[in-house]
Amino acid sequence: MTESCDVLADVLVIGAGPAGLAAARAAASHGVNVVLVDSQANPGGQVWRHDVRNPAPAAARLAVAEMRARSNVHWLPQAQVVAAAPGRALIEQAGLAREIEYRALVLATGARELLLPFPGWTLPGVSGAGAVQALVKQGWPIAGKRVLIAGSGPLLLASAATLRRHGAKVVAICEQAPDAALTAFAAQLWRWPGKLLQAAALRTRLAGVAYRRASWVRAVHGDGQVREVEIESARGTERFACDQVAVGYGLVPNTELAAQLGCALEIDGRHPRVRVDERLMTSVERVYAAGEACGIGGVDVARVEGAMAGHAAAGADDAARALLPRRRHARAFAALLPRYFDLRDEVRNLAEPATVVCRCEDVPLAQLQGYSDARAAKLATRCGMGSCQGRICGTALAELGLLVPATRAHAARPPVFPTRLASLAAAGSCSDRTFLTESKGSVQ
Repeated sequence: MTESCDVLADVLVIGAGPAGLAAARAAASHGVNVVLVDSQANPGGQVWRHDVRNPAPAAARLAVAEMRARSNVHWLPQAQVVAAAPGRALIEQAGLAREIEYRALVLATGARELLLPFPGWTLPGVSGAGAVQALVKQGWPIAGKRVLIAGSGPLLLASAATLRRHGAKVVAICEQAPDAALTAFAAQLWRWPGKLLQAAALRTRLAGVAYRRASWVRAVHGDGQVREVEIESARGTERFACDQVAVGYGLVPNTELAAQLGCALEIDGRHPRVRVDERLMTSVERVYAAGEACGIGGVDVARVEGAMAGHAAAGADDAARALLPRRRHARAFAALLPRYFDLRDEVRNLAEPATVVCRCEDVPLAQLQGYSDARAAKLATRCGMGSCQGRICGTALAELGLLVPATRAHAARPPVFPTRLASLAAAGSCSDRTFLTESKGSVQ
């Protein structure tokens, strides 16, 4: 790689989910050159992930079509961000490192699933509720399998509907939130008719599937494969035979790239999110963030914030501010989720001393007692040093209150994801080596 950049973008958008697609479209509408980067082969992100058997929602098809119709939007699929510095980003695509220079950046990095440890959660056949949904959309066989879905939040219904559509036998949906909270949440939905219709449509598609409130997975049992799941509720402990258990406790913002760029973060509940101003600009000049990275809000928040960030990144501040009322309305719905789906202490306290917390490095909970700093825990136990780079175990430990997540600027070091040594060497060959400052991350 030479010292000159491979690609020059007026606006670089990282992430091609609802927020990223909206940002690319909005920025391109002002005639600027836009580069849209995503790790998947097809645009849509996690929410609109390409389904090999079923068509995408109409809104997704329209958003993708509008993006592809713009000649000044350059789509880079299956491209992973390795490192970033102000004005520059290094990506890896098809095994090759490419450098992109940008004048403005929109971070539409989305979110990941919150997974919490419990006895048996490492057995084959146990996955996240969102993870199994993604696998099934990509062709993973689920037809005829007995699946129990548990955890908390609206994602459970969406996951169950996808699995049933692909032929799974959904045994039950177990929501840990109490009945009173769910009733109060439903009573608020009249303010968002679209959400109300969406919920009604999901329940119709799941007719006949038991929806058990105030119920949660206590443990999973099996001999090399899931055989039974133990459910705790006011009725006591019950066991269900199943082939697959999908457990998810909501979502957590992906903030690693923002932190690497020096963007200020703030704690939302127990996890960091990117701090933005009214125009969605971060604390770093000309770097914007939109959607789940700014706090979990769902597809409506992602789309309006993506559009706002795209307009602002292209210098059209008036167009961005015109969308503020829509953003406030969408964010008001998002504020309901942590209020009514707050996790109960019983869920946070399921892990036993011998329960593995860091799956990459096989570190049990007992070895992590006494550490409140992630770096100290990593040095002593190797927790967080595996291929997920602490995204699973670190997030879980923060939710359990055992580790305090870092919010300081530059808290995340490159590479953002495990990468090849050749890509790091390409970054190191540039005259400005800020890509790799103090880099000691994971490589393959």
